[in-house]
Parts: sequence; C-alpha cells; structure tokens
Amino acid sequence: MAEVHLDAMLREFAPRRNFVSDAPTLDALLDELERDSPRLRHKLRDETGVLRRYVKVFVDGREVGASAGLATSLEGARTVDILHSIAGG
Repeated sequence: MAEVHLDAMLREFAPRRNFVSDAPTLDALLDELERDSPRLRHKLRDETGVLRRYVKVFVDGREVGASAGLATSLEGARTVDILHSIAGG
C-alpha cells in the first residue's frame, strides 16, 4: 500500500489530499482517483489518457519518466506524490 499525496493545487478537485491506495500501477491509481473524485478527470490526464505534461508524479521520491509512465508499478511503493505544475509568462 502506498500513501498518496496531492498538492494544494489539486485539493479543490478532491476531498482528500492524502490517502492510502493499493493500486498496482500508476494508471490504476489515477483511475481510482478519478472515480472517487470526478472533478479530477482531465486534470491529470488528457483526452487520450496520457499524463498531462504539467503533472509530475513521484514514486518514492523518483519522478515517473516517460519510459514507464502510467504503467509504472506501485508494488512495494511507499509514497506517491502528485504535483500540478504552474506555468506562466
């Protein structure tokens, strides 16, 4: 089981910032999040289901890269941090 943390930017779309999940992959975790908090839909993934470029996910402190992406295994993971970047200019 992994402890999942959402940043403050995502808080307005989910009732809980921290929770525990036993999802086997990052994709399954995002499915769980979107099912439990429908307002998160399309905030984390685009219309094709790909992680949005301004969303950063860290599993046990390591950023999930493009190589494994949503297929990243959460088996044995202790923490998952989901951050929503802010761009400006």
